[in-house]
Amino acid sequence: MISTFYLLPQPYAVKLGAWFIRTFVFIGVRTKGSLDPDAQMFLVNHQSDIDIGIIETITPKNIAWVAKRELFSIPFFGLVLRLPKNIALQRESKTAIIKLIKETKRCLDAGRVITIFPEGTRTETGIMKPFKSGAKIVADKYALKVQPIVLIATASYFSNKRKIFHSGAITTIYLEPFYANKEDPNWLQNTQISMQKVYDDELANHSGNR
Repeated sequence: MISTFYLLPQPYAVKLGAWFIRTFVFIGVRTKGSLDPDAQMFLVNHQSDIDIGIIETITPKNIAWVAKRELFSIPFFGLVLRLPKNIALQRESKTAIIKLIKETKRCLDAGRVITIFPEGTRTETGIMKPFKSGAKIVADKYALKVQPIVLIATASYFSNKRKIFHSGAITTIYLEPFYANKEDPNWLQNTQISMQKVYDDELANHSGNR
């Protein structure tokens, strides 16, 4: 997979690797809603290691992932993050937001879609953790068009922590996009509430997702 980064232009190497992973673990995807072709930021809930592969394969967009810096140092996996020039976020740093804003501008200028797991980490409980403010800061700074994406119970299919590996079809739901508005201090929290409601309703109405 890593060798393809030297052979194929972006984002084809990433997409090829993501499709290989999905095919290898026999994961299908059902999508609801529509991808906005003008979206500049995706906000995605996070449960499983398969989440990145799902997002990469349901959109043709050149995605710029925002991930904690320590992940970029992991052997092999770190290369998969570094070679496509994704955004490394150094937590607990006074300069982290300044660097995040600068790196976001670099990726936007290249036509990439900034993609963030706003919870900051995986959670397998089905209850989303509070969204961190970094997503709002950069979206407000550049008045980005934001599209939330809800992944349904991905940890029920693929969880390294619980050693769960099941084939099946995962439901992915595109929510309505909106433009970030720095005059609204609560839009990120409201987005979390909306995403959680969509998640809960989907599980309640379609037991096959569990």
